[in-house]
Amino acid sequence: MREFDAIIIGSGQAAPSLAVRLAKSGRRTALVERRALGGTCVNTGCTPTKTMVASARAAHLARRAAEYGVVLPPGEVKVDLARVKARKDAVVAESREGLTAWLRGTEGVTVIEGHARLTGPHGVEVNGEALTAPWIMLNVGARPTLPPVPGLETVPHLTSTSIQELETLPDHLLVLGGSYIGLEFAQMFRRFGARVTVLETAPHLLPREDADIAAAVAEFLRAEGVEILTGVTGLSLAPAPEGVRLAHQGGALLGSHLLVATGRTPNTDDLGLEAAGVARDARGYVTVDDGLRTNIPGIWALGDCNGRGAFTHTSWDDYEILAANLLDGAQRSLADRVMGYALFTDPPLGRAGMTEAAARAAGHRIRVGMRPMRRVARAREKGETAGLMKIVIDDMNDAILGAAILGPGGDEAIHTVLALMNARAPARVLREMMPIHPTVAELLPTLVAELGPAEPDPVDETVEESFPASDPPSHTPESRIGRPGN
Repeated sequence: MREFDAIIIGSGQAAPSLAVRLAKSGRRTALVERRALGGTCVNTGCTPTKTMVASARAAHLARRAAEYGVVLPPGEVKVDLARVKARKDAVVAESREGLTAWLRGTEGVTVIEGHARLTGPHGVEVNGEALTAPWIMLNVGARPTLPPVPGLETVPHLTSTSIQELETLPDHLLVLGGSYIGLEFAQMFRRFGARVTVLETAPHLLPREDADIAAAVAEFLRAEGVEILTGVTGLSLAPAPEGVRLAHQGGALLGSHLLVATGRTPNTDDLGLEAAGVARDARGYVTVDDGLRTNIPGIWALGDCNGRGAFTHTSWDDYEILAANLLDGAQRSLADRVMGYALFTDPPLGRAGMTEAAARAAGHRIRVGMRPMRRVARAREKGETAGLMKIVIDDMNDAILGAAILGPGGDEAIHTVLALMNARAPARVLREMMPIHPTVAELLPTLVAELGPAEPDPVDETVEESFPASDPPSHTPESRIGRPGN
């Protein structure tokens, strides 16, 4: 038996920095990983997908070059998917190799390759070897969910992981699931040159977003040639000479490839939680309190497996909360976290706090400010006027409840709102700030200055989702609307 002061299972975003901090505090720390160091973000999530998104945007801008007065040689813009993949693989390898060198070069950190299972409240088994520690941190991540669609097991299908390995372009990509992961890949492969059809069981795309935001996303995707079907029911799959036949209540589609993008499932089913008595919820997430503690003293859960955010940035925040509480004597809590995330289509959607529908359902008397991107100078100058800006304010106390920026740089501009929400600053502070011109963020004060009238009667506009879990942004996983608990 090998003894450590701390054992971290899984090497996703929360783990490497936590391992190094524990080691530098004098604690012997084991970091166990069964696959590649870096977890989802580095290997199959944020890093590779955003690298591929960049390639897709380059192709899109090349096709639009004449709109900007740029003359290219005649001929169709073509994408070499094998070279796109090679570029993606190189970026991933560089990130993973740097992380590996850092961890293996840190005194006090022992990296162990293999599948870890709990054997008790303080015990772990890896490759037949017993490890023990008073502190155990679970950071095992999640994997793509396969929904109970009849016939799925009979047809070849792709997930958000395996689609990144394609080196030839699909003739017709069917995307099952119209949320974050599905839409990013749909736009990407359409820009690469494939025919793409998205099918969503909910009444509109992005079921967890407001209907106006979802409609704006659907509009620019359709303008690029992405076919979108919503409210589909009666799904079934069968093999076809073309590849896949997908039947639904309105007919059938034939596709060369099928991408299943209907959520993610935590990797907790083969972790030995029962042996340690660690509790899970009905969906398999490890149950934690606002300090990331499980029901077993000395065991914590971080990242995608705890169901409290499932993004790379929430995983990093989990690390910061736990490290501060364990090593710095702090009392940080998940309850203080203001949620933010992004959909990395082009243009991107930056989101902070609650949606308009969630704020109404929670009983807030709200005022809403909106502005289409066609009325934002920066967007017109860039020739990218799809989308809108939106902010939700509590009329009773001037609190900023949430915001959405769907447009150029929306994933960056939203941080202005996030910063103010974290500071618990009233909307008045945003209204009175002096922003820089010409930017997208400069219109945020205008949104507050031009708020619509208060709405006294909250209306519940919650959309029921048909799949067990709508998939989150590709760097993570399920999104949480508004502050924790909403």
